[in-house]
Amino acid sequence: MAKKALNYPGVADGEKPMGPAPLSPAVVIEDFVYLSGQVGIDPATGKIVEGGIEEQTRQTMENIKALLAAEGLTPDHVVKSLCFITDVANFTAMNGVYKTYFADPKPARSTVGIVLADPTLLVEIEVIAHRRAA
Repeated sequence: MAKKALNYPGVADGEKPMGPAPLSPAVVIEDFVYLSGQVGIDPATGKIVEGGIEEQTRQTMENIKALLAAEGLTPDHVVKSLCFITDVANFTAMNGVYKTYFADPKPARSTVGIVLADPTLLVEIEVIAHRRAA
């Protein structure tokens, strides 16, 4: 089973907005695309977007969309997501943005409260997509 790594469109291989972490933004194995946790960092600038949970969730989802598009997929191909939020009081606001990216039926999902490595990051989302899910 061959696997390949994906990088953000328009960002050179080896340049990741999350710094030197030993990971691939996404890995493709057969019909599945596994995305590492995405955060509210603009891949073009490497900077966290300004604003709060809604702006960071929007950037996070745009990062997810871009990685999926690199494989010819859309959010409709997502079958599972895992959301991490640093403050559960932001759950409703995060959901308000998150739900606009998915048609029904929405992906299976879990959400947990955590502490992220950078205290200015408010949300991280990872997804699994399947080519034939849409």
